Amino acid sequence: MEATAPTILVVDDEEDLTELVGRYLRRERFNVVSANDGTTALELARRHAPDVVVLDLMLPGMDGLEVCRQLRQFSNAYVLMLTARSDEVDKIVGLTVGADDYMTKPFSPRELVARVHALLRRSRGVTETSTANHLDQFGDLVIDYEAHEVTLRGQIVSLTPHEFDLLATLAARPGQVFTREQLLERVWGEDFYGDEHVLDVHVSHLRQKLGEDPAEPRFIETARGVGYRFRRAK
Repeated sequence: MEATAPTILVVDDEEDLTELVGRYLRRERFNVVSANDGTTALELARRHAPDVVVLDLMLPGMDGLEVCRQLRQFSNAYVLMLTARSDEVDKIVGLTVGADDYMTKPFSPRELVARVHALLRRSRGVTETSTANHLDQFGDLVIDYEAHEVTLRGQIVSLTPHEFDLLATLAARPGQVFTREQLLERVWGEDFYGDEHVLDVHVSHLRQKLGEDPAEPRFIETARGVGYRFRRAK
């Protein structure tokens, strides 16, 4: 195993599944650590600083949602949520606490590995806005591309990597409508395996963090049937 190999933390209470997924990931030369409960998962995340966390929603004791919430307090690792439920509500809630993608069980281990590769191809915080300008201000909203930080009315807004990249991509060209396909490609990468609903959930959560009024948004507008645009604060 190369020292520079990305680290993947696999969290599931089914030991057979963690072993199976681990074998497929190790074949791709990933460094793999695993846990069967949330408390252990958080301890391992602090110790190993994983690049990606494959996280089951239904865990004994502390569930995957709470693990994700606590993980986001100290880690920017990409989170791929696993769920045995087909209920869309579980998927949406998982994404709003900071998950980057989800898969529904049963799944193909090969597809899971492909999604991990796709997440790792994303460059955290690298967007077209981070070239000439290191900082943009739109009224009381400030985007610091170099520090990968957003402040609103002087207060830091805690964003996940995808939320920051989504905001930065839209803010790069105020007034321009980006289609859902364009945003998925720019923020999630060309090899994204999920569906467009993931984008809508992230936009919704980003708006909440920015204190947007859905009836009259200050920053992120919906172009019905097309996608989204960013506008300067009034």
